[in-house]
Amino acid sequence: MGTDQDVLEDLLAGNQRHVAGLADDHFADVQDGQQPAVVSICCSDSRVPQVDMWDADEPGTVFTPSNIGNQVWDEVDGDQIVNGGLLYPIAHAGTEVAAVVGHTGCGAVTAAYNVATGGDMPGPQGVDKWVDLLVPVVEEAIESGQVDTDADDETVINQLVEYNVDTQVQFLREAADVPDDVAVYGFVYDFQGIYGDEGGRTYLVNYDGETETDAIAEQIPDEYADAVRRLLA
Repeated sequence: MGTDQDVLEDLLAGNQRHVAGLADDHFADVQDGQQPAVVSICCSDSRVPQVDMWDADEPGTVFTPSNIGNQVWDEVDGDQIVNGGLLYPIAHAGTEVAAVVGHTGCGAVTAAYNVATGGDMPGPQGVDKWVDLLVPVVEEAIESGQVDTDADDETVINQLVEYNVDTQVQFLREAADVPDDVAVYGFVYDFQGIYGDEGGRTYLVNYDGETETDAIAEQIPDEYADAVRRLLA
C-alpha cells in the first residue's frame, strides 16, 4: 500500500488528474444549488463505486450517502428514523427517486449474521452501532424461511444481502418523512459473479416494493432484462 506519504501524494496526483480532465464549464449548471435526479445509498465499501456504477459523469445528478450495510435508517433516542444523508435531497433538493444498493459479499451483513448466530460484535463501538441495527434484519430473514440456512456461507450471506435490500426499500416506502410519490428501487451490486458473469452489474431486485422478477421485468425495457434477477423467491 505504501507509506502514509505515498498515499497522500497519490491523492494529490489523482485530484490533479481529475481537475485536468474537467471542462471549464463543468460546474456551471450547479453553481447555485443541486437537484439530483436520484439519491443512491450504498454500502461504504471501497469495492462499490457509488457514482461510476451509474456512469454519472455530470455533477449534481446522483446524491451519494453511504454507511455500513447501506442502511436507510438511523436511531435517535431509541427511535428509528430515516437516515439524514438519504432524506436531505428528498426533503430539500427535489429528488424523487431513491436507490438502495447492497453488494455481494457484504462485510456488514456478514458481521450481523455472525452476531445473530451467537458470535461477538466486531468492534469498535462506532462500527458496532451499525452492525447492531442490522442484526434484527438478519434474525427476521432467518426466521422467514426465505434464506437457505443449510447452504454454504457465501450463499447465505448473499441471500441476506438481498433480504436486507428488500427491508430497506420497505422501510423507505412506509416512512412518513418520505413522500408517497418518491419511487424506491433496490439493487445488488455484483463484483463476485453471484448473479451473473458481468462484474459490476447492478441487479434490480426490488421495483418499488415489487419483488417478483417477471413483474419487475415488465416495468423496464427488454434490453435490461438480464439485470433483473433475485436469489430469494
